[in-house]
Amino acid sequence: MAEIIQRDGTWAFDGTTVRITPGLHRSVPLFRQTYGEIAVPLEAVSGVVYEPERRRGRLRMRLREGADPLLHATGGRLPDPADPYRLLVDIDRSGVAEYMAEEIRRALLLDQVPKEPTKTYLLAGPPVPVSVRSSDGTVSFDGLQVRIDWSDTSDRVKRATGPRIIAIGDVVGVEWLPNSGYEDGFLRFVTRETAFSKLPPEKDPYALDLWGSARRDLLTALVATAVTARLPHPSTRTGDDLAKDRPARLPAAVPPQPDHHDVLLRRLRELGELHRDGVLTDEEFAMTKAVVLRGF
Repeated sequence: MAEIIQRDGTWAFDGTTVRITPGLHRSVPLFRQTYGEIAVPLEAVSGVVYEPERRRGRLRMRLREGADPLLHATGGRLPDPADPYRLLVDIDRSGVAEYMAEEIRRALLLDQVPKEPTKTYLLAGPPVPVSVRSSDGTVSFDGLQVRIDWSDTSDRVKRATGPRIIAIGDVVGVEWLPNSGYEDGFLRFVTRETAFSKLPPEKDPYALDLWGSARRDLLTALVATAVTARLPHPSTRTGDDLAKDRPARLPAAVPPQPDHHDVLLRRLRELGELHRDGVLTDEEFAMTKAVVLRGF
């Protein structure tokens, strides 16, 4: 058993699994504390290194491509301090860090773990249900459907469409970009109908525009990862799949129930006003109107 305990967190390796537990110190990013403990099976590891520096060193673990839904959902765009596969190490514990890295490397060699991309996710991702409140609204996922409830500061177009509910079976992909504090980010759920939508995140009713607290908005990666973990593994899809899945035209709208009739008319009226005022282009109006109709 190899173990290293630091203020930044704890790594423990029993020969088959690396357990990564975030530290509780206020310097540990909220994202890592919220994500919680991660159990990394040895077969998911590509390599590990210890990078010594003058005051502090870093343990870094590399995972095999396709092994972790978190890395797939975030596309390597997590800020470095929020990366759960990095551990800050005090200089007086550098020997322990070197030992930890060597033990993992030795196990990889003995078990002959391949470095090729995996055909399935080897890590489970965050548990569900998961819910995150962001600058643009609250996004929740219960394992079966995604729900977005817009905030009072969301764009009028989004508020006019009402809460967005997306069944997991309708999702073909998740796009995520963090809010850096200098540039806005977004979390977009791609469906077959919206795969080629050109709506910007601030107007797209299938996307959250991330413009507020970068620390808080970063938590949307939890939902992105939970959804990604329940989609077909990327190795099972080709680059042309989205184009093949796209329908020739939008499906016919489901007739609204009588008790929803007034709500539907009000939202369509609001969209019409936005279109007449020039807030929505013809294309944006047609796309958003179709979203409203499908929602009913």
